[in-house]
This record gives sequence, C-alpha cells and structure tokens, in this order.
Amino acid sequence: MTRFCLIRHGQTDWNLEGRYQGQSDIPLNSTGIKQARLIARVLRDEQFDAVYSSDLLRALRTAEIITEYHDSLKINTDPRLREVNQGEWESLTRDAIRDRYPKIWEALIENPVSVRPPGGETVVEVQSRVNTALDDISALYPDGNVLVVSHGLALATVICSVNGFPIGLAYQKVPENADPIWVPW
Repeated sequence: MTRFCLIRHGQTDWNLEGRYQGQSDIPLNSTGIKQARLIARVLRDEQFDAVYSSDLLRALRTAEIITEYHDSLKINTDPRLREVNQGEWESLTRDAIRDRYPKIWEALIENPVSVRPPGGETVVEVQSRVNTALDDISALYPDGNVLVVSHGLALATVICSVNGFPIGLAYQKVPENADPIWVPW
C-alpha cells in the first residue's frame, strides 16, 4: 500500500482575497513561503520515495521548498494534480460569482456534484482526474511514501475517496494551506 503525504500549497494573495484561483497560475505570497518553509522543517526527517506536484506555480514552489531537505529527490510534475478548472469563475470572489451567476451558484449550493462553472469542470471530474493520477503514482511506488503537493479542492476529493465520503462533501473537506494529510492508497 502506498502512503501519500498530501500537502495543499502555501497561501497566495488570492487565498487572502477569497478569489477562486482554479488553474490560474498564482504565486505564493510571503505567508505562503513561510508556511512552505515551516512544513519543510516538519517533514525534513521523513523518508520519501518520490515527490509529485501540480505543475501550477503555487504548488510547485511549495514542493521546491519542501524538497530543500530532500535534495536527492526530483520533483515530478503532473497536470492531473491541478486544482479544479473554475472556468469563468477564476479570479472572482464568491460574492461576485453569486451576483453574476445566481442560478448556477444556487444550483451549486443545492447539488455540488453535478454543477460546473461556465467553461470549467465538475467536482466529479476533478476526483476522477486526481484519483487516476494517484493510482498511476501508487503503481510506481506500491509500498512507498510519496509526497504530493496539490490544491484545496483537488485534495478534498482525495479525502472523500479515502474516507468513503460522498463527493458532494468535498467543498467542506478542503485542507488548510501547507497542512500535511497522510493517507493510505
């Protein structure tokens, strides 16, 4: 069984502003860099067989900081570990989305499983994409410890998968920035 250490990237300015980042390539802010350095120190004595990261800057930079203590490990990027594609909602705040897309927003609140932002993807599609990536990584490291740096909703879908939670709860299971979650796969 593979043991994954899942890390959501460090904080960005858009996190602070409550903006939907989705697949926009937003960098870490100074707090995010500090968070990544802190989790790097926490994980410095862990033995990882591999490191995988979303290819988006905020996740990749978090992985780079963590692996400063694991200099023998190369970071493998995988776009399947990206955050949900928020389509037209990217860069908008929750209030702006509610104002501009009231019917879709209401549908999302009532049934988060089947609703997609215009031009984006559903949480079920995210779960399928991320689970497939973890299945592939697990096949390469069937008894290994693997660090995975990704994004809030993407990791929430994994939390739902591992714990048998309905995928509709993913929005309630988003982990904090730079907070490690260990899961068997």
